[in-house]
Amino acid sequence: MIVPEIEASGQVTVDMGPPRFAPRDVPFLAGEAQLLYPLVVAGATIEVSVVSMGNPHAVQVVEDVDRAPVATQGPLIERHAAFPQRVNAGYMQLVARDHIKLRVWERGAGETLACGTGACAAVVAGIRRGLLANEVRVTTRGGDLTIRWPRGREAPGETNPDAPVMMTGDAVRVFDGEIDL
Repeated sequence: MIVPEIEASGQVTVDMGPPRFAPRDVPFLAGEAQLLYPLVVAGATIEVSVVSMGNPHAVQVVEDVDRAPVATQGPLIERHAAFPQRVNAGYMQLVARDHIKLRVWERGAGETLACGTGACAAVVAGIRRGLLANEVRVTTRGGDLTIRWPRGREAPGETNPDAPVMMTGDAVRVFDGEIDL
């Protein structure tokens, strides 16, 4: 059960639960858990971090998120044979240790303006690799989120794997509609 907490600022914080890295938990067809996996996509090898936030994510670091091949490579990663239940493909640009830009190709939906679990997966992947601080602003085309994942120890890449990922952002109405059934 997810229980949102309204902050004094009016933003909402949600405990997204702990991330999972074991390939069987994603699911991902690989041996033991690693920080990075090589993945061959359209004849090219890319490196991805694989994380489950209750749904599967493959996150790669890119130079420029605006020029990332989200629309062309995203569907190929989504349906890659190594992910038997398909996967969300995340493209993360490092801006600073406490700021990333992110685009996500979501399985079954295509590119979305924002993805909360994708933001959590990207930050967790960056923290595990020693690239990010434990609190990071994630800028998506739909707005910003703050993701926190406390470290278990101070050494880069060492984290408490059972610590929950905390996501904070604005809660705003984005759509009203009616449908006749």
